[in-house]
Amino acid sequence: MINSHHTIKKFRLWPILIGSVLTSLTGCFSPYSLEKAVVAYDYAITNTLVDQLLINIARAHHHQPVHFTGVSNIAATFDFRTFAGATPPLGGIDGGFSLSPLFGASIAENPTISISPIDGEDFTQRLLTPLQESKLTLLLRQGVDIDLLLRLMAGELRIFRGEGEIAYYNTPSDKIGYPFFRKMVLHLSQLQDTNQLYVEPLVLEREWSLPFSPLSGEDFATLEKTYEVTYDRPSTAYILKKRVVGRIVITNYDPDLLSSDERLDLQKKAERWPPNDLLVDIRPGFPGGDLPIQGDFRLRSFHAILNFLGRTMEEEPEYHVDPDPLTGTVTENPIRTFDIIETASRPTEAILSVPYEGEYYSFSDHVNDSWNQEAFRLLYQLFQMTVTEELKGAAAPSITIAK
Repeated sequence: MINSHHTIKKFRLWPILIGSVLTSLTGCFSPYSLEKAVVAYDYAITNTLVDQLLINIARAHHHQPVHFTGVSNIAATFDFRTFAGATPPLGGIDGGFSLSPLFGASIAENPTISISPIDGEDFTQRLLTPLQESKLTLLLRQGVDIDLLLRLMAGELRIFRGEGEIAYYNTPSDKIGYPFFRKMVLHLSQLQDTNQLYVEPLVLEREWSLPFSPLSGEDFATLEKTYEVTYDRPSTAYILKKRVVGRIVITNYDPDLLSSDERLDLQKKAERWPPNDLLVDIRPGFPGGDLPIQGDFRLRSFHAILNFLGRTMEEEPEYHVDPDPLTGTVTENPIRTFDIIETASRPTEAILSVPYEGEYYSFSDHVNDSWNQEAFRLLYQLFQMTVTEELKGAAAPSITIAK
C-alpha cells in the first residue's frame, strides 16, 4: 500500500527541484551566450573594415571611387525560455516509482544591425581632409617606425632654400623628388633606431606688457590664474608671462636646449603652414647633423594614402633607394610601402585576402619580416583616427544586448 502522505511530500518537492535546476540552466546559458555574441560582433565588424581597406586599395588601383560603409549600431535581443513538467514512469506509480521530471531551456537571438555609408560631410572630414601632425606624433610615441609612417602619410618634403622652398614628392614618378624623399626618411629612421630623434612640441614663453592701472585684489587673482605677473618699475607696467605649447618639430636635439628666441623663431616658421605640415630641423653639430634637413613634411589625407597604395601596385611601382652614405646602416628598407598583390586565385601564403571583381587582393610577409603586417595595421589605425568628436556617434558602433 502506498503512503499517500509521503507521495504528497514528493509532489511538493518537484516544483522546487525543477525551478532550481531551470534557474541554474538560465544562469549558465545567459552569460555564456552574451559573451559569445559580443566577441562575434567584434570579430565581424573588424573583419568587415579589414576587407573594405583592401577592397578600396583595389578600387584605387582600378581608378574607381573609394567608398566605406560602417556599422553604426547593433541591438541584439536574447530570448531565454525554459519549460518543465513531470510524467509518471512506464510502470506507473503503483509500481513503486516516483514521477519523472521533464525540463529544458532554449535560446533565441534577434539582432538588429544599422549600416550607414560614409558620405557627405562625413566623407569629407574623414577621407579628404589631410591628416594633422598630432596624429603622426601620437603614432610615433607608440613606437611606430618613422620610415614606414612617413612613407605612408607624407606626400612631400619641402626643403628651405634661401627665401623659398623646394618640394620633393613621395611619388615614384618624381625621379628627383622620390629618391631624395626616401633618403631623408631613412636618415630619420636611423636616428630613431639609435634613440637620437626628438619629436616634441615647442614650449614657448610668451610675454606681454600691461600698462599700470590700479587693480583690485580680485582682478589681480584672476590674472595670476593664467599668467605669471610681475611689476616693472622703470616702465611702470605689469609684465605678464605665460608658457605656451606650440607646434611639433622633428629634431636631432632636445628643443628645450634652445633659447627662447630660437624656439620662437621655429614656431613662427611652423605657423606659416597648415596643421598637416610637420616641421623638421636636423642641425649640424648634433647626431646625424652631417646630413642636415630643414623643412617640413606635408601630410596626405586618408583618401590620398589609398590612392598612393593603389597606384604603386602597377601604374607607378616603387623602386629601391639606397640610404645616403652619411646616414650609415639602416635596419629596414623595403622597396614597397605596402606590398599588396593582385592574383587570379587566393595565394596559399596570404595573411589576408579579399576577392574583388574576379581577382584576389592579398598581402603576405617573408619569414621573420613583419613590415607588411605593420603597414596594414598602421593603415587600420589611421582610418580609426579619422573619427572626429562630431562624427564619433555615427562612426563607432554601439552594441546593445537585451535579454
